[in-house]
Amino acid sequence: MKTTFALIAAGLGCLGAGAAAAEPSLIPWPVTVEARAGGFTVANGTTVCAAGDAAATAQQLKDLVKAVRGLDLKTGCAVKGKGGAAIRLVLSPAAPVSDAEGYSLDVGPSGAVLTARNTTGLYYAAVTFSQLVSSDGGFGTSARVAGTHIADYPRFRWRGLMIDSARHFLPVPAVKVMIEQMAQHKLNTMHWHLSDDQGWRIEIRRYPELTKIGAWRTPPSNGGPGSETEPYGGFYTQAEIRDVVAYAAARHITIVPEIDMPGHAQAVVAAHPALSVPGDQPKVSADWGVNWYLYNTDQDSVAFVKNVLDEVMDLFPGPYIHLGGDEAIKNQWKASPKIQAQMKVLGITSEDALQSWFMEQMGQYLAAHGRRMIGWDEILEGGVPPSAAVMSWRGTQGAITASRLGHDVVLSPASILYFDNLQSRRDDEPAGRLGASTLSQVYNFEIMPPVLNAEEQRHVLGAQANLWSEYLLSPWYNEHAAFPRVDALAEMTWSQPSSLSWSGFLHRLPAQMQRYRHQKVAAADSAFAVDFQLPDGRNAALDAGGGVVMLVNQTAFGRIRYTLDGSEPTVRSALYAAPLNLKFGAHIKAAAFSDDGLPLAVPRAYDFDADTLLARSSNQLRACPGGDLGLRVPLTADSTAAAPAYDIDIFHMCHVYPQARLTGIASVRVDIARLARNYGLANDADKVRQYPAKTQFGELVVLEDGCQGTEVARLPLSDPAATPNRKTLTAPLPAADGVHDLCFMFTAPISGPFYAIDTVSLVRK
Repeated sequence: MKTTFALIAAGLGCLGAGAAAAEPSLIPWPVTVEARAGGFTVANGTTVCAAGDAAATAQQLKDLVKAVRGLDLKTGCAVKGKGGAAIRLVLSPAAPVSDAEGYSLDVGPSGAVLTARNTTGLYYAAVTFSQLVSSDGGFGTSARVAGTHIADYPRFRWRGLMIDSARHFLPVPAVKVMIEQMAQHKLNTMHWHLSDDQGWRIEIRRYPELTKIGAWRTPPSNGGPGSETEPYGGFYTQAEIRDVVAYAAARHITIVPEIDMPGHAQAVVAAHPALSVPGDQPKVSADWGVNWYLYNTDQDSVAFVKNVLDEVMDLFPGPYIHLGGDEAIKNQWKASPKIQAQMKVLGITSEDALQSWFMEQMGQYLAAHGRRMIGWDEILEGGVPPSAAVMSWRGTQGAITASRLGHDVVLSPASILYFDNLQSRRDDEPAGRLGASTLSQVYNFEIMPPVLNAEEQRHVLGAQANLWSEYLLSPWYNEHAAFPRVDALAEMTWSQPSSLSWSGFLHRLPAQMQRYRHQKVAAADSAFAVDFQLPDGRNAALDAGGGVVMLVNQTAFGRIRYTLDGSEPTVRSALYAAPLNLKFGAHIKAAAFSDDGLPLAVPRAYDFDADTLLARSSNQLRACPGGDLGLRVPLTADSTAAAPAYDIDIFHMCHVYPQARLTGIASVRVDIARLARNYGLANDADKVRQYPAKTQFGELVVLEDGCQGTEVARLPLSDPAATPNRKTLTAPLPAADGVHDLCFMFTAPISGPFYAIDTVSLVRK
């Protein structure tokens, strides 16, 4: 990398506040960025000059500048000496950057010249120029673009994002929003998960039952009058798919469809029971997790899959077809006399090897049609089909093994690149997996396994992040989960290792957050949202009636400003410089701003008083011994609302309120929620713990000094069929002094709905 701006990517953190404006807010950061003399102003009416194949890119540049800066450019080539500066787009086989996705960009007093050898590189030049125009975060006003020379090309060929339309259907307009933002970040591969146990989302004309039956499920019940009953689902017609594929191709994105097999097959078996290994007809699953159903492996089933693939290949012209291969529980194959007989005929001695045989049939079929199979790293088990590429999700070992065997690989490890993992452990995070994948973790993930030699490294195509949608319930959820982590993904897949700088990235991100706001993209602000911490602990503050409050955020970036009078903080509010020493009754509002005053997050509020400190939200409770509060789930399985959400342990309906100060406490109030128990646990079902109950519907038991301690309250649960799915329970507590852990244990039957805690509040005398 070569950079001659006053502020370079590798040195942002040591140059102090106020210097950041010297560097353009480009994400991902280019290979070469050099400051040049002069510059020019882009305003309404600035001309974009292009001819031939570059004309379409000129229109896209106009659209980009309109979206991120609010300016209306016009098409046309200024006559020399008239019409002022212009933006010229040039396609040339002699362009200085030879990479197929590369480009050069030069800005000077006479305007800007964007040059590439093909339209892909030219489009990426347009993306970069749109970022130059919007580097100050402004909108609707002319923009001064400094003199600059950029030469750029990507580090990796596969820069991807997976969208899961199977668990929760994403309408076509929402898919296009994701594609547009991918393109603005120079991502080039959208992996589209179109089938799973919970839904079949692609029209196959030869088999209309796949969408007539397989695209719809009955939402799971939470056992009460508020349960969802209307069918949930949807699918994409072939015309819609062709439209989406064309929309992506215009933005230089290839779509890789996924038809999951041989597991995750319950929806297809529900639609075509002839594929059922045990010979039954299940319903489309409403359970998340791992279910039992597999494709049959007989001749008719193999022919069925090939017929489906014919239509899939006709719709998706890209080189790769993803066939899943993950989480295929083999119990049905093991129990089937016909499958076992087939294995003997084939000379196959294990079910893992049978999966490899099945996948190889499909891989060979794709290869015969000029396509390549790609699958999750389980396809390495039992012998990997030689034609397959591998997507490594169970860490990086799958990628290492596959590349050493000569297979191309894509890195997509859980949990770092699973963007359905929450972005923080804040109380206001929506539903998702609780194993947080923070912005910094994504940015600092190294795609290339260091143990690979040069030849093995040639097989590493790149990386992608995954938006599994069990808990991404709407377009808002997908956008919130993806952005701004996609910015980190884009930089680590495009930029050269020598260009990567966490500090530099943070300084460039505020302008991008403004671009999201201008385009009405629901990007999360979790990385910059202010948290309120008590360094001396809650109980010390309760004893003193006040204490020290610290204002922090996840990235330690930005200037935090605050108010104590209930007003909204602005760039003119008090600057947080040291911990605040406050008395109870203080109402704090705080927000972080960039050095040049751009908002990084919406304000957060905190009531510093005894009632706040005596309460614990779902997110502030701990798991019981041996448990894991691994999920944050919505009130109803298919709710599109961002809240409420509850932290749960699907194996233990048990929570711990740590270090409860019981001196002067008269009673406990617990706000609870009843949730659907829709978790496909397969071979882990026996891990679910049932606690002893004394009444028909169970109780909420409160134990002092841990989950083996003394019972201090038992609150009966009502008949689920006759009560709302949210309720408040109260009970007196025996007099106690000092600090104790309180355990809250639900004894409801595990054959019924799940119970979760919203908030536990200790009530003073």
